[in-house]
Order: sequence, then C-alpha cells, then structure tokens
Amino acid sequence: MVVVIDPQIAGVSGDMLLCSLVDLGASKDRVIRGVQESAKFLDGSAISHISLEKVQKHGIDSTQLALELVEDPASNQQRSGTALREAIANSVLHLGLSHRARTFADSCIDTLISSESKIHGVPKESVHLHEASSIDTLVDIVGVTIALEDLGLFDETVVCMPVSVGNGSVEFSHGTMSNPASAILEIFKNSDLVIQGNDAGQELTTPTGACILVNLVHEPAQHYQLMQVDSVGYGAGCSNFDSFANVLKVIRGSAIPSDKDANGNADAINHTGNNKPADDSLKTDSVKILETNLDDVSGEILGNLVEKIMGRGARDISIYPGITKKGRPTNLVSVICTDDTIHGIIDTLISETGTLGIRVSDSTRFIVSRSSHNASLTIHGKTFDVNYKRSSFKGDDSFKIEFDDLKRISDALDRSIRETESLLRRKIEGLENNSNDNS
Repeated sequence: MVVVIDPQIAGVSGDMLLCSLVDLGASKDRVIRGVQESAKFLDGSAISHISLEKVQKHGIDSTQLALELVEDPASNQQRSGTALREAIANSVLHLGLSHRARTFADSCIDTLISSESKIHGVPKESVHLHEASSIDTLVDIVGVTIALEDLGLFDETVVCMPVSVGNGSVEFSHGTMSNPASAILEIFKNSDLVIQGNDAGQELTTPTGACILVNLVHEPAQHYQLMQVDSVGYGAGCSNFDSFANVLKVIRGSAIPSDKDANGNADAINHTGNNKPADDSLKTDSVKILETNLDDVSGEILGNLVEKIMGRGARDISIYPGITKKGRPTNLVSVICTDDTIHGIIDTLISETGTLGIRVSDSTRFIVSRSSHNASLTIHGKTFDVNYKRSSFKGDDSFKIEFDDLKRISDALDRSIRETESLLRRKIEGLENNSNDNS
C-alpha cells in the first residue's frame, strides 16, 4: 500500500492534514474524543467546541475542523515548548496509543522546538513557541497521530508531492517576515521534501503542518507513481481563495510493482545474468531545461560552448538553427541539467555568449534502465580499459561503448572507428558470455 500527500496547490496545515485523514476514513468519533481528553493535560486551555464538518471548497466536498477554544492569554504566552511537549506525551500515553504512534507525536513536537531553538540560538528547554504554543498545536499533532493509527498508516509507505508555501509576508510575534518564514525553512532544511511558491498572497504551509510532514513522509515525489487508487481524503483549510480550492488531498492506494502493468500482469520476459540490469522497467526523474536564442554568435564559440557546458555537469546540450522575428537566423541552445548544476551552467551561458535571457522549465523524463561497466581488453598485445553502458527494455538488451574510449583505442590501433567498435563489441560479448557460463 502507498499513501500520497498532495499539497501542491493549497499547502498543508496540521488541521488540513487531520481533516483529510478523517475524510479518508479515520474514525471521527475516536479523533474528537482523543483530542478532548488531550486538552486536559494543557493548563490554561480548554476546548469549548470541536467538530469535523463537511464543507464545499470550490465545489470540492471536503472535511473541515471547527474548533472553539478557551485560553488564558497569560498562560499561553508563558508556556514553554517543553510544557507543550509534555502535554502531548502525556496525552498519547493516556490514550493508549502504540509505541510507534507515541514516537511519531514526540518527533513532531521535537522538530518544531528544534527549529525555534536553531533560529533563535537558545537551548531547546528554553524555547517559547509563541503562536505555536496554543492548544491548536496539541490538537493537530495528537489528532493526526490518532487518525494515522486508526487507518493503519504507520505501516504504509507515505510519499509527498511538492509543498506549496504561498508567498507575500507573514506577521507574528517577532514582527513581519517574508513568506516562507524562518521556522518553515528550518523544518524543511533537514528533509528531502521539495517546496514551491505560488501567488496565493499569504502563508499556505504552517510550521505545525510542516513538522508533521517531515516526520511522516518516507520520500518526496515529483509526480504520482504507478498505483491503483483505493480512497481519497480532502481536508479543507479555513481560508478561501478565488483561484483555487484550499484543500489538501491525501490518496491511499495499491502500488503497482514496476514489472507489472496496470492490470497487475507480470512481464512475460525476465532477465538474469551478472552483466545485465535486473530491472528493465522505465525509470523517471526530473530535470531542468535551459533555453536561449543566439543570433550573433559564431560557430567556433558555439562549438566551444558545448564543451564548456558539458564540463559544468550538464546532462546534454543541443543547438538548433532557426528563424526568429524579422527573418533573422538564430541558434536555439537547449541544455538539460539538474538543480545542483543549474547555476554554474547559467553563468557559463551568459559569460560565453553574452545572452541577455535564459528560459528555465521543469521536465519529467522517462529513462530506460541502464548500468555502467568497465572491461580490460587485450588487443594485438596491448591492454585497454573500455567503459560502456548496458541497457535493457522489454527483452531488448544492448550496450554502447563510450565514444572517447572508441576514439582513443582507434587511434592507438590505427583503425577506423567502425572497425574498432566492431572489434571491441566482439571482445566484450565474449567476455560477458564467459562470465555468465562460469557463474
């Protein structure tokens, strides 16, 4: 089983996640009773009303938390992170939740406290959570913990799509700060989760929602994996937006193994052998595409640019001739790269070509499974190291020798590239066949 959390549009808060889990099928009564019991462990706060109600958000039928509190402002202001942590720990213990659930709840509040400790440079035991010290935080963490255990999700794989954080500014006890605030950035800093902004004009992801995510999610995702959908939960936030539904989606389903199709049928052909990839399914990854038009750059500069860009770690570069406005001839430079190489490549594009603009887009690639290999071959009394890549897809196995090695060995043997490649392929195939026979 797999669970997909989708905060790509509306972000995530603790109550939105709680509501989406209830909408997914968690016991509403169990959650409400547990949260009400938990409130007794937090001095200076009480719940006067709590319910989980159906609402419409841009036509989407979703669940929303209605919560009315009675809180002593003085107690709330003086409450330390340690006090809130103890209240949460006592709550989940009192409710008889599993050890795994208790560990999860403790990790969530610890993440929140640790982020504030790091930002303000104070020990954890001295942290005051200010707005997050409210009983709201206890309700969110304890409620989500109850719902997760009720649904049995602690035993399932949880993945998360990119998290929208909104934009603009946020006002809190320390003043006004650009969004996302420091606490959000600190929480996500130590996780693999991906964040993204949009034009919502306000905060979409709260610190409590963020700390729950980083402790719940096993891996990030850029797109939905191959799966069959069993159920979907929609958790509504309090705010309303003109352009989108303020709703968090949580999807539960059955993951389909990569060697099966959507109907669960296994591929009829399986491959074995030490020198062949075991998995012939398509893989996916996410890359950046950089594009710029050049109409005043010579061929020599473009040729040098290819070497420079590849040296910067690009996955690939292509240059296409074309026609732009007023019939001007141009060259379209297109570069495939990743997040860790994009800035160096952009610097090189600008410095080498003088371009005044570069377009950037995200792209998902389907990739045939491949593996890298090295062989030591003796030809005419000379020994050469040869690097090659082997790929496998739908029963078709093939390999390709690195061109730099082909050229080097071709020069050393004083043979053409075609003759050298044919010779090396025979040698590699014989070497692999011998290896398989011996195994």
